[in-house]
Amino acid sequence: MAGTAGTPGTPRVLRAMNDRAALDLLLEHGPLSRTRIGKLTGLSKPTASQLLARLEAAGLVLAGGTTEGRPGPGAQLYEVNPAAAYAAGLDVTPDRVLAAVADVTGRTVGRYELPTPGRRAATPVVQQVTDALDGAVKAAGLARDDVRRLVIGTPGAFDPGTGRLRYAAHLPGWHSPTLLDELAAALPMPVEYENDVNLAAVAEQRLGAARGHEDFVLLWNQEGLGAALVLGGRLHRGWTGGAGEVGFLPVPGAPLVRKVSRTGSGGFQELAGSQAVAGLARELGVTAVPTGSYYEVAAALVARGAQTDDDNDPHRRLLRTYATRLATGLASLVSVLDPELVVLSGTSLAAGGEALRALVQDELEELAASRPRLVVGDVTEHPVLRGALESALATTRDEVFDTSR
Repeated sequence: MAGTAGTPGTPRVLRAMNDRAALDLLLEHGPLSRTRIGKLTGLSKPTASQLLARLEAAGLVLAGGTTEGRPGPGAQLYEVNPAAAYAAGLDVTPDRVLAAVADVTGRTVGRYELPTPGRRAATPVVQQVTDALDGAVKAAGLARDDVRRLVIGTPGAFDPGTGRLRYAAHLPGWHSPTLLDELAAALPMPVEYENDVNLAAVAEQRLGAARGHEDFVLLWNQEGLGAALVLGGRLHRGWTGGAGEVGFLPVPGAPLVRKVSRTGSGGFQELAGSQAVAGLARELGVTAVPTGSYYEVAAALVARGAQTDDDNDPHRRLLRTYATRLATGLASLVSVLDPELVVLSGTSLAAGGEALRALVQDELEELAASRPRLVVGDVTEHPVLRGALESALATTRDEVFDTSR
């Protein structure tokens, strides 16, 4: 019915739209004066003043310092109140659970790492999650109830039909059909679950190399080889959540892997996954292969190849061969999706930097009909965790910044 609260075009809704526009500007630009907010939003000075007074009374903005460097008294500056809300993210791997809490501005205020090496029969998953979250909350000087939303990133994906984790047999304890219900009962805030590579793509889209891009692929190579597919600005997850599980992709140059759900691997993973790099290095004459986890070893070898221009150096031959293998799988993705951009991310790809990117770009132009631009990801510090925080913050801001209610 026309004239009721929440109807588009009513004064309340228009005020809420202006409020949200101002809050988004403060998030993007930092402290702003009333005059600057008025100019950016197109509001008159009296309306901008009323808006700021309303947001200040609601606890959403704070009056901070004043402008400097101009004649006369400085203008009052306003900023988003960081304590208006908090959100949390978790990055789960077989070796650890990394948790962080961010305030509504996106600043990380607490972080905690819970080691979980080889815990197949040790601490239950629910306790691992709550312990990690509580550690980050404590580091932030908060209580668990202060967190409005939690996003958990894991390898694989939870099937929306069954609620069970798929494509991640290597993650102990996370495959119980009742796990999501148990976590919901143990935590006081809404909890969302997302594939780890998808969250790395969220981080790049919000903060990094994919900002402003509506169609892109993020290729990830760390503990496993995977991809995130962003089409029309949205993540494409597929029917079972398995879109982007490109490690299972059959590719030329690798044996045809059958019963991939049992083996947990596929052709592209065997050809270009991090665990294949050390063996490839030995085949190409690298004599000093470092020790450590396979993805740390892969990153070290790839970095060494990127540091030399000597084509006779076996490390350089390794880099070229690795680039060809990566481009072999990417060519299939590019041929089907025709993305505008491909982002290379994960330790094994980031270690190659510009040298690896250029080699993959050259190979891809030979193997695929379309020619997307390749870039190395900008979010290099815990991209999965950063993506989890960004995802949790997006929903939290929608809730907290809605002044129409």
